Amino acid sequence: MTTIPTGAVNHIALTVTDRDRSREFYTSLLGFQFIVEFGPKYLLSNNSVILALNPAPDPARAIANDRFDENRVGLDHVSLNVANHAELESALKLFDERGIPHGEIKDLDGLGIYVLAFRDPDNIQVELTAPHE
Repeated sequence: MTTIPTGAVNHIALTVTDRDRSREFYTSLLGFQFIVEFGPKYLLSNNSVILALNPAPDPARAIANDRFDENRVGLDHVSLNVANHAELESALKLFDERGIPHGEIKDLDGLGIYVLAFRDPDNIQVELTAPHE
């Protein structure tokens, strides 16, 4: 074997400052369902991917009042699929109703997708991605 055959993403683990606040954000806004509390983690699922919300693994090393910054080594953003452009338009309305800052829908024509970026409570960039129809 020269490469390891991999499949779809199994789970994404995010370090968050307040797992209850993050749980509320991902369940009430993005439709994730709470699965289980696993030690200090909350596990959520949208039936496609498991999202783990974790406190800092070593609280003594956690930075006070830290916010996510994609310019550090590691995660840049999380992108979740939606069915179509109309879902992105609906998301814009929901973000506006709930006062959630967001970007505009961008057409990444060379990739055949539209993306809509926003931030979670810890400033982690999340994108909704829809295929061209």
